[in-house]
Order: sequence, then C-alpha cells, then structure tokens
Amino acid sequence: MLTQDANADKTAGKTQRRGRNRPMQQPFELPEFYVVHPARLNPHVEGARTHSTRWARTMGMLDDARDPGTPEIWSERQLAAMDYALLCAYTHPDCAAPELDLITDWYVWVFYFDDHFLEVYKKPRDRDGARAYLDRLCSFMGPEPPAPENACERGLADLWARTVPARSAQWRARFAESTEALLRESLWELANISADRVPNPVEYIEVRRRVGGAPWSADLVEHAVGAEVPARVAASRPLRVLKDAFSDGVHLRNDIFSYQRETETEGEVNNCVLVVERFLEVDAQRAAEVVNEALTSRLRQFENTALTEVPHIFEEYGLDPAERAAVAAYVKGLQDWQSGGHEWHLRSSRYMNKGGGSASGAGGGPSGLGTAAARIATVLRAAAPSPLAAPYRRVGPTALPEFTMPYTARVNPNRARARRATIAWCGEVGMYEPVARLPEPLWSRSDLEGFAFEICAASIDPDSTAGELDLSTQWLAWGTYGDDYFPAVFHRDRDMAGAKVFAARLPLFMPLDCGAVPPPTGPVETGLADLWRRTAEPMAREDRAWFRAAVEAMVDSWLWELHNHMQDRIPDPVDYLEMRRQAFGSELTLNLTRIRRGRGIPPELYRSRTIEGVENAVMDYACLLNDVFSYQKEIEFEGARSNGVVAVEHLLGCGRDTAVAIVDDLMASRLRQFERTVADELPVLAEEYGLEAEARESLDAYVDDLRNWMAGILKWHRETRRYGEEELLERYGPRVPAASPGAASAERPGTAGALAPGALRRPIGPNGLGTSATRIRLPRGVSAGPGASG
Repeated sequence: MLTQDANADKTAGKTQRRGRNRPMQQPFELPEFYVVHPARLNPHVEGARTHSTRWARTMGMLDDARDPGTPEIWSERQLAAMDYALLCAYTHPDCAAPELDLITDWYVWVFYFDDHFLEVYKKPRDRDGARAYLDRLCSFMGPEPPAPENACERGLADLWARTVPARSAQWRARFAESTEALLRESLWELANISADRVPNPVEYIEVRRRVGGAPWSADLVEHAVGAEVPARVAASRPLRVLKDAFSDGVHLRNDIFSYQRETETEGEVNNCVLVVERFLEVDAQRAAEVVNEALTSRLRQFENTALTEVPHIFEEYGLDPAERAAVAAYVKGLQDWQSGGHEWHLRSSRYMNKGGGSASGAGGGPSGLGTAAARIATVLRAAAPSPLAAPYRRVGPTALPEFTMPYTARVNPNRARARRATIAWCGEVGMYEPVARLPEPLWSRSDLEGFAFEICAASIDPDSTAGELDLSTQWLAWGTYGDDYFPAVFHRDRDMAGAKVFAARLPLFMPLDCGAVPPPTGPVETGLADLWRRTAEPMAREDRAWFRAAVEAMVDSWLWELHNHMQDRIPDPVDYLEMRRQAFGSELTLNLTRIRRGRGIPPELYRSRTIEGVENAVMDYACLLNDVFSYQKEIEFEGARSNGVVAVEHLLGCGRDTAVAIVDDLMASRLRQFERTVADELPVLAEEYGLEAEARESLDAYVDDLRNWMAGILKWHRETRRYGEEELLERYGPRVPAASPGAASAERPGTAGALAPGALRRPIGPNGLGTSATRIRLPRGVSAGPGASG
C-alpha cells in the first residue's frame, strides 16, 4: 500500500543484519503499464533530501532520536533508502524548494505513521489501543490540539501549523477529512488482518481510497500547485471522479509493485492482486494482469472525465478564468503525480522490480527523452475499440444462475389493490399516450400489466399500509417510465442539450415547501408533480431535501448514461457500479424506507462508513441482478452498453457466460459482506453513537427492510414479463438482418434507439466538408454496425 510501504527497507535491513539477505524470486512478471505522460524531476530534490532527514530526526522519527518505549522504526540509512524526497520530486516536479520540503515532510510523516502503526498496533492486533491512539492523533487537526507526546503527534502538529494558514477554510476542511479517513481506516485493515479476511473487489476499492492515502495526496496537489479547486465545483461529479480515478490508479499500481513484500513478508491481506487472485481463483500472474487492466481503465476514466466532462462544468457553474486555470492546474498536478509515482516505483529498491534503480525494462518500457514512441503500442491497445461496443448485437436469452438469496420474500396483502391503482394512475398521467418526439406510445396498458411493479413493491414493503403501497408502486412505475423515456428520445437523437434541459426542469416539480409548480408537460413531469405532493407533504423539510436529492441523483445518472452512449463507450467498471446505484433508483427507494422508520435513528449514523458499506453492498446486489436479467433487452434490443455483465466481459476479455458467473460470485460476496458488517460492525456503531433500545430496534428493523428489499427485487425479476425474449419481441419488434445501404429503416418509434436492431444507422461524429479525417476506420473484425456477433 502507498501508506504501508516504508516497512520494506526496514525489513531488508534486519534481514541483512542476520546474514540472510537472499533475493526472492518474483511471483509474477510485471505487466505492461499504461503510462502516457513522461515523468519529470523537480530540480530541488537534493535540498528536500537533506531537509526531510533533519526534520525526521527533530520529530523523533529516527531510531537514534526516538522516544523512550518506542520500538525501532527507521534508521537514517533506511530513511535515505526509501527516498521520499525522490517520490515527491517526481510527483510534484514544478513546485518551489520550500514547498517541496513541506510536501516531502508530509510524506515522511504519513509513511512513518503507517510503519509505526504496523509495529505497535497491527502486529499485536491491538484494536482498542489503536482506536484510542487515532482519536488523539486526529485532535491535532482541531482548534485546540493537546501537547504532542510522540513522533507522529509532533509531526502532525508541526505540519498542520505550516500548511493550513496558506489555504482556504474549504480546503482545510477537505484536507482534514481526507487525513482523518486515512488514519481511521487503518482500523479496517487491522480488522481484516485479525480475521485473516481478504475483502471482495468492490469493498476493497471503496475502502482502499480512504486508507490508501491517494485522496489525501490529491488534496496536497492543490497545495503544491498553489491552485485550489473552487468550492462550488469540488463536490461535482467530474471533480469527484477525477479524484477517485486518480486514487484508484495510485493504489492499484502500488498493489502490483508491493505484492511480494506485503504477502510474503508482512502477512498483508489488503492487496488488490491478492483480492483478485482469491476472487477469480487464478494465479498471481493472471491476477496482476487483471489488476493492471483495471488500472488502465481507471486512468482512461481520468482522461475521459478531464477531456469530456470537466469543460462542461466551467460553463454550467460559470467559472471565471482564474478558477478555470486553477482546475486545469489541479488536473495537471494529478497527471504529474500519476506519472511520477510510476517512475518512483520503478526506481525504488523497495519494490518488486528486479532490484530497482533503473526505470528501463521494468514494467512500462523505456523512459526519458526520445522514448515516447515506445509507449504508443500500449496506448493504442488501450484505446482500441471493443466489439462489445457495437450496438444491437444478437446475444439471445441469458442462462440465469442460481442466485444466492437466503431471505424469503414476504408479500403485502394489498398487492392486488396496488396493481389496479397503478395501472389506472399511469393512464391518468399519460403514460399510454403519444408524447412529443414519440409519435407512438412508449408503453401500453398491457405492457404495464406485464411489468407488474406491484410484485416488487409488495415484497419490498410487506408491512406498509394500502396507501403507502400504492405510492411505492407508482414511484417504481414512474422511475421505470423515465428510465425508458430518456433513451427513447435523447439516446436516439444524441441530444445532450435537450436532455440537460429536461433534467433541469424536474426539480421544479419537487418544491421543498410543497408549493406551486409550473404546468407539467408529458408523463414524466405530470407523474412527478403528483407523486411529490403526495409523498412530501407528510415529511419534515429535512426528509424532503434528502428524498429530492435521491431523485435528482437518479436523473443525473441518466445524463451519465447518455454521455457514454454518445461516445459509444463501455463504462469503466468502477465508475459504472458507483453510478449504477443511482440509475437503478436504489437510493430513491431506500430513502423512502429510511424516512418511514422515523427519527429513532440519528441522521449522521446513516452517513457513517458502516451504514454506507451496508447500503452499497445491498444496492450492488440488486443492480448486478438486474444487469443479468436485462442483458438481452439492453444489448440486443436497445443497443445499450451500460451493463455490469458487459463491463466484466470488457475488462477480462471473457464471454458472456463466464461474465455472468463472475457477476453472480460478486453478488454473493457482496451479500456475505452485508451480513458480516451487520453482525460485526453494526453493534459497535450502535455503541459508538450511544443508541438507546428504541433506536437499536429501529436500526434492526432497517436491516430487515434491506433484506426485504433484496428478496423483493429478486422475486420481481423472476415474475415480471419485462425481460423474457417473447415479450421483448412483442414490444420491440423482431430483429431484422443488417440493412444494406439505401434500404428503408425498420423503425418502431418509442423504443430506445428508435431503429430496430439491424436497421441502417447514421454514422456517428462530424460530417460534411473537411471532416473525413475524423472518421477512423475500425480494425478488421470489429463491426460498428448491428450485425456484429457477441
């Protein structure tokens, strides 16, 4: 890990003293890394080396100056061998000498913290002592810090005082949050080591961001380049994705290089190569290659976000030139860090790189002036179009696995009434009628009868009243209609401007004061206006804001899907899973459940890492379940690419059946994680928040609601007539052979894409005089049309 690697030289030093310094055989060959931008070295590196050594001794971090009772952590020789000044000089190539000294001191501190924590708390597995230690350490970022008593406390107190006066209050808050997360998530690692538990891939990626240190590094990049991200865009999707993709890239790269030391020397279980090795049941070489594919995907997500999403927020938020320059400097700083960090890993003797010392020939090819062309092959391979991106591939029905589901779905006795009420309501708001840009109705009454949303709602809410069940069923119908309408119009026409106008209007129909709304146009606005009024009026204002945010997040995810569709792009798996939780409407329905549980549970508890982990596991189970059931509908009949099974096929280069089996395994692992967290971590959380008996009962009831939610969604998928091939052929029309040039299109207005599979489609991208160079021919064997097999 980035914040766990300093122990390597110390271990090597002890081994050398014992006379057993024999080189170990590498467990795998380093893969070919995707490194687009060359690393550059800060000219002030020597000064930073001298300064950081002096500073570490002053803080008491070196063994010859350590506090009484502190075990041996670093000698001066070991600190010099780790060479954090070189790391910082590569990752921050443009900052001035005083700034490089400060940044290097921060990295010395964070690596020392990690090695000290390993020796004092991880190895003895002292969870109680670790928790008390971290509580006190975090207080040094508060307004009234205590007097420091050890090297970690002295270092943090000194660094905080030297750093924060130059930064805004918003940056201080972000940096304090990421620093505290880095410190506290060490407890998660300690818990895994104590239980000898290897996390599942999704859990690992999520928690690694917090404990691995890269989000913390991203915040320091702002300080190093002297350009803060404007507060009003710092939480926007593009900036959030940049930070997350950067963090994942740093961590996945480090896991590949540090695998041997962590697994063979430290007994570490928190390494992504090991996670993939165990999850896919493959050898270390294949696991490293898969992790490298995931690393490449995250780096390309970073590039895609920087080039295609960040420019839009400049206009949408009205950033002035100075603010735009600050964001650009931040993006460049993250890019420099990624390339510099890779170069440091190749040069450091601490990593699995055949001894280090030279960047050439070790996992990434030659570097330096004149060697950029050597990286072209890697870049072209990563950018090559995938056959899986071809729309309307003939895939046929999907063989369903035996999904793991330990819970029995209960059924609300008011289900039949909810069915009748929802069928009538959908007609009243216009869902069976033609609307603008759709000359034929999107849904018919018989379609809705087959969808049977009442089956889902009645098992999600088995104990709700008749009126509540009516409302829940209608929310499901409204969300699904919107999810069908959006691609039918905006994907078909590749109309991002129109989609944003459409999305921007919807909050107008969810006023927090439940006041007047503009006249609605179309079933989506009409239905939302009615549902909001009936749902929000009994709510407290805070609950209304919470619920509205969930609806807005779902609508924003539709824009994300359109963004990928317009690029004919298969989403990055990590970005896909995180956005899929919103697109599926998971947060919307879970928020309804939360609110119905009343005020017995403190709102801040829902924002804890434990509850977030529980809910994410539940949502991922349901979203991936839907991806398996809807595979044929989305790929063959709608020409979609946003599907978890496709994302796995694309990442691993496997077929659909293998991808389905892997998705099923991932669902099962997320379900096990849910139950483990509920059993082991939820009681601890209740103690930390001092929950009384009534609140604990509410929390237990919420967990039962989540079990009902998963069981109900599986029951609906098995019983609905939304995904079967017979129903799809009836609703979308039969597939037709690929059309020849000039053939009339087979069109059924009102379906996603509007063109029947196999129909002639207009070329994508610019056209007209002077644009021929933009139409790049696909490699032989890759079809851009619907006749591609899959």
